[in-house]
Amino acid sequence: MKRKAVVLLSGGLDSAVTLFFARSSGYDCSALAVDYGQRHRVELESAAKIAGAAGASLKVMKLGIDWGGSSLLDKNSRIPLGRSANRIRRGGIPSTYVPGRNTVFLSVAASFAEAIGAGDIFIGAHTEDSSGYPDCRPGYLKAFGEVIRSGTKAGLEGRLRLRSPLVGLDKSGIIKLGHRLGVPFKDTWSCYSGGRAPCGKCDSCVLRAKGFAGAGLADPSLGKTKKAQGYA
Repeated sequence: MKRKAVVLLSGGLDSAVTLFFARSSGYDCSALAVDYGQRHRVELESAAKIAGAAGASLKVMKLGIDWGGSSLLDKNSRIPLGRSANRIRRGGIPSTYVPGRNTVFLSVAASFAEAIGAGDIFIGAHTEDSSGYPDCRPGYLKAFGEVIRSGTKAGLEGRLRLRSPLVGLDKSGIIKLGHRLGVPFKDTWSCYSGGRAPCGKCDSCVLRAKGFAGAGLADPSLGKTKKAQGYA
């Protein structure tokens, strides 16, 4: 029997590559997406397409984080637009940070994994995001891995661990890996702005565009709409 894994799947590029990586590593994958009130809920449609392409089951958990604290949750709060990749990297923690999001998601994933007998939890956190988001940093991931090992029955018995295979890669490296694995990038969604077409100006769009350029590949999402010119 294949070893079971739970893969956090947002519908974005990084989590899609992580799912395909887990599949290529021989895991029977159960994808977990979270509807947490994000303004870019269209990513959940992408999650369904990506899970289907990977042959993975998909569970969508509705978790209303309705107290705000992030421009991804509060539509009256402005999302940063038009920042260069260098400015994004130097800009500290952006308003798109959702308080404790990965802590909440990983806690849910740990519970789900224990319930279905999965031995591994995969998350697509990586170096480029870690410059702005504290819950994507290697130290955080190591600490939460210890939470799983010491705070769950399966962890205490050595049957559950946290894996973050992209943590040492930048966006172009992730895209190159995904290209080799056959990830359907056309079905992924990165834009934070909440419309039906990518804005091309938010931080996520900018970093995606930089990643594809660095990988020497064309982004297949660009053909979706004229509004997507420059979309990351």
